[in-house]
Amino acid sequence: MTRARVLMVQGASSHSGKTLLVAALCKIFFDAGYRVAPFKAQNMSLNSYITKEGLEIARAQALQAFAAGIAPEARMNPILLKPKGNFISQIMLLGKPYKDVDSRCYYSDFALKEGWKAVKRALSSLLADYEVVFIEGAGSPAEVNLYDVEIANMRVAEYAKSPVVIVGDIDRGGVFASLYGTVKLLKPRHRKLVKGFIINKFRGDLEVLKPGIEVLEKLTGIPTLGVIPYLEDLHLPDEDSVSLEAFTCKEASKDLVVAVIRLPRISNFTDFTPLRYEPDATLVYVKSSEELRDLEPSLVILPGTKNTAEDLAWLKYKGFPEVLARLRKRGVPVIGICGGFQMLGVKLRDPHGIEGGQPRAYRGLGLLEVETTFPAYRKKTSLVEFTVSCDCDLLKDAEGAVFKGYEIHMGVTRLSPGVKPAFKVIKDNDIAVERVEGAVSDDGLVLGTYIHGLFDNSLLRRAVLNFARRNLGLPPLAERSRDSWEEWLKSLDKLAEVVSSHVDLDSLCKLAGLPPV
Repeated sequence: MTRARVLMVQGASSHSGKTLLVAALCKIFFDAGYRVAPFKAQNMSLNSYITKEGLEIARAQALQAFAAGIAPEARMNPILLKPKGNFISQIMLLGKPYKDVDSRCYYSDFALKEGWKAVKRALSSLLADYEVVFIEGAGSPAEVNLYDVEIANMRVAEYAKSPVVIVGDIDRGGVFASLYGTVKLLKPRHRKLVKGFIINKFRGDLEVLKPGIEVLEKLTGIPTLGVIPYLEDLHLPDEDSVSLEAFTCKEASKDLVVAVIRLPRISNFTDFTPLRYEPDATLVYVKSSEELRDLEPSLVILPGTKNTAEDLAWLKYKGFPEVLARLRKRGVPVIGICGGFQMLGVKLRDPHGIEGGQPRAYRGLGLLEVETTFPAYRKKTSLVEFTVSCDCDLLKDAEGAVFKGYEIHMGVTRLSPGVKPAFKVIKDNDIAVERVEGAVSDDGLVLGTYIHGLFDNSLLRRAVLNFARRNLGLPPLAERSRDSWEEWLKSLDKLAEVVSSHVDLDSLCKLAGLPPV
């Protein structure tokens, strides 16, 4: 059996650009005719995606699979950690809920035991099925406090017999110290695996940078294989909440202001990335009810959360219920997705303490006549196709079309008699079904749903924004931008072109034992 060629991309820090570099390499080698797959042993992220088998992985690996021209699979990300707060994370093991653990127990009881077994099985399977596998590390490989117990960096490189390239983020400053320090903190046998550096997010004059590159190579003996410029206007999903800092500005330069309440435990905020594509909408994340009030939004979104009970308490403490009620009276639509949907209801019951840690019931925001119960440690994960089922102005322009999305949630929500469902699901994990989903208030201004990816569908996105335009006395826009996957492909083409132009691909091919692309 032929074993795949491998190359591992690690980072001198989190948010250094590992994910997008791996996506670019997947796209470049897929375009060159190779059967390519991405792999990340362990990802900590609240932005996830559902595979066609109904399994949950990090959205970053789904994007990389898309770049490689293949369907996302659970083995591409065997361990997904979803932080719930208070040092507790939910472990998704090969796409399924495993258990909630604190950070100490994760390393002492899971990582080197069941976790490492799953990583080896998943990686071995990919290596047997593909020609090239690009492996992404997690965080930094030189976290000395975790060096001997973490299972996402050098342990994986050793197991895969993979050369390693380390990426540094120059935009943060201190890139040479960061790269040098990373290598020097590695154990000697791991240091030998590092074959190159790549400097990412560069904005300056390359001639000014060259002396530093020469000193770094002299000190480490490791060449710098590329300097990638800072890229803007890439319409790709963000991996972590660092990227949200760019969207906290109160200045609205467009017709519409879409305000997303930035919950402390916000999850799947990639749901709202497509709103950036629209020419008439400014996307803003707000952290206080005063911000929301002063912003005078055209649309308010209550996002998903990894801990509904605690974020509901935070909303109340911060005074959001009163501001939301006033906005609704002024005709401003409010949309709740997943945990946001649950919080919009009148009551949440948690008889087993799954969300709040102890059995109890919670009073919701009362904007929708629905009640949610968390009956067991069980999660609904599925890809869905759906249509608009309600007769309401908010979704009127989207009636008759079929859309795609996915569900990831714990809890079951029941509608009170007479409450209208928002959507009708017609396909669930490729199985034809017919079930109602979500809810809409009597006045048509409040909508709740469990479906993620609503705004990935450009027609539905435009329908909601045109409703907001009509509310403000503005004419609707006839044109709409692309669906998200069309935007991703366009951006991946741009990303791949830039990486090809600024990285020594011949050297990378040589490291992986491949002919030049």
